[in-house]
Amino acid sequence: MNALALLLADGRFPAGGHAHSGGVEAAVSDGRITDVASLAGFLAGRLATAGRVGAALAAAACSGQRPLALLDAEAAARIASPALRHASRVQGRALLRAASSVLGVAMPAAELHFAVAIGAVARAAGLTPVDAARWAAHESITGPATAAVRLLGLDPFSVWREVADLAPPVDEIAAAVHGYLPACAAPLLEIGAERHALQEVRLFAS
Repeated sequence: MNALALLLADGRFPAGGHAHSGGVEAAVSDGRITDVASLAGFLAGRLATAGRVGAALAAAACSGQRPLALLDAEAAARIASPALRHASRVQGRALLRAASSVLGVAMPAAELHFAVAIGAVARAAGLTPVDAARWAAHESITGPATAAVRLLGLDPFSVWREVADLAPPVDEIAAAVHGYLPACAAPLLEIGAERHALQEVRLFAS
């Protein structure tokens, strides 16, 4: 990845990613994440499902071979939870706004789901579909990992060791998702998102 790709994939890029836990807050509330080991399992599962789907959508959007509106509908069809669809829209809108300001290029006027927005921004930045897929897959685990550190006070070195161990699968997914759109389900993410949306006290928006 070139320097611009690294900038866009950086968790500190001002696109509002810090406000979303990727399902970690709900999993912590349900007792499914309690330590680094259980977080590692969660991250691996999220990468294999939501991460793979997001990577494929981002790659397709970056390639420019399909209309963004069609890909956005494909993204919506793969998100059963209304709460997750809303969060995806919010993140997509924030990313497009940030990218337009930082890159100084026009972004699509329509709202896009997050993964499709990643692909649109990657295309505008001159990145490749593989870069877009890698960005989306990487984002699917790094945001949740950061949220887990904040929520549980986990040792950040241990957490990021788990993230580093997932680097090869991230690269494998990025290289393999071109030309098709998988529909990998993650029911606990969907159920957790609906429960999380009803919580009166929460640290993250999703």
